Amino acid sequence: MNDEEIMRKCIEEAIKGVKNGEGGPFGAAIVKDHEIIALGHNTVIKDNDPTAHGEVNVIRAACEKLGTFQLDDCIIYTSAEPCPMCLSAIMWAGIKKVYFGCSAEDTEKIGFADKFIYDFLRNEKPINGLEVIPLLREESLKAFNVWSGKTDKIDYDPRGI
Repeated sequence: MNDEEIMRKCIEEAIKGVKNGEGGPFGAAIVKDHEIIALGHNTVIKDNDPTAHGEVNVIRAACEKLGTFQLDDCIIYTSAEPCPMCLSAIMWAGIKKVYFGCSAEDTEKIGFADKFIYDFLRNEKPINGLEVIPLLREESLKAFNVWSGKTDKIDYDPRGI
């Protein structure tokens, strides 16, 4: 399949999800070696899960199918520019290429605005009442020390460092 055919599948999947009342108009696909490994859409409403975005759903499905948490040899196609959460998930999965249809501006015009999250990340100040407060850092470091001392750990830093 070529890029346009795969993106059309994402668009069809987005429309399917909306028609089924399962969530917002967002479809996505994970592709490896020109083959669709996972195809899905937003299921936030169906699953009562605010993280069930199309991109997150297909990342989970592709990881399960391939038996790995690293998708660095895969490409993601999505019917809209990824939100901050999805972009983070894409980066954690090690995906290096993203094709998207609608822009973040298009998405904002239909009521899905992620700008406040980007503003929060840039300004490090409360937005919509959210406060991020450090607490018990020294005690929390105990878990990090256990991880650091583990000799049989599996490194999963997507940056490969």
